[in-house]
Amino acid sequence: MTITAILSALAEEQQGLLEQLQQPRKTRHAGRDFWQGQLYGQPVVLALSRIGKVAAATTSTALIERFNVGRIVFTGVAGGLGGGVQVGDVVVATEFVQHDLDASPIFPRYEVPLYGQACFPCDKTLTALLLKASRAGLQSLALPATTLLHHGLMASGDRFVSGMQESRNLRTALKQGGHEALAVEMEGAAVAQVCFDYGLPFAAVRTISDRADDTAHVDFPVFVKDVASLYAQAIVRHLLEAL
Repeated sequence: MTITAILSALAEEQQGLLEQLQQPRKTRHAGRDFWQGQLYGQPVVLALSRIGKVAAATTSTALIERFNVGRIVFTGVAGGLGGGVQVGDVVVATEFVQHDLDASPIFPRYEVPLYGQACFPCDKTLTALLLKASRAGLQSLALPATTLLHHGLMASGDRFVSGMQESRNLRTALKQGGHEALAVEMEGAAVAQVCFDYGLPFAAVRTISDRADDTAHVDFPVFVKDVASLYAQAIVRHLLEAL
C-alpha cells in the first residue's frame, strides 16, 4: 500500500492524530521525529515540518528519501487573506505561490528562478479527495452554518503576517501579480515545490485561525489547540478512509 505522509507545522496541530496512531514507531532523522504506523487502516508517517519554508522543504525531502512515502498531505492553520474567508473557515489549496520571493528584474516577481512558473499546483486527484473529505469532516463536527469551505490559491512566506495594513499590502501586491490568494501561511509552497521536483502527489488543507491582521497573535495559540486540531482529525479520518 502507498504510504501517506501527514505533515503539520506545530505539535498541537497533530497531537490528536498521533494519539490515534496504531503500532507507532518513532525514528529520529535530520533532527526530527517521524512516527510510522497505521491510521484508519492506512500506513502513514506523521511528522512536523516545523515553521518556515526551509524547514518544511527539509522535512518533505526526508519523508520522500528516507521513508519512501507515496503522497504528502499538509494540515494546519493559516491566516485568511481573500474576501469572505473568515476565522473558522477551511481552505483546501489548488496551488501555492511564495509571496516573499522576488528575483526581479532578472525574473518576474514571484516566479521561482529557473522553473518558469510562480505557482506550484497540488495534485488534482488527491486534492479532490481532500476537498470531499474536508466537507464530510466538517459535517461530522456539526459546525455552525456560517463555517465555509474554500478552494483556491494559498500564499507562503517566511513571515507571520499579523498586521491589518501588512495583510492589505500583501493581498494588493499578489493581486497585481495576478494571484488571488485565499490564505497565507509559512510552509506549503516549499512542500509543493519539493513534491513537484519528485513527481509526488501533494495536497493541503488549512483551517483559518485569524484574518492575518492585528488580532492574529491573540487568536492563534488558542485556536490551534481548541479548534484546528479537531478539524484536522475529522478531515484526515475521512481522507484516509477514502484512499
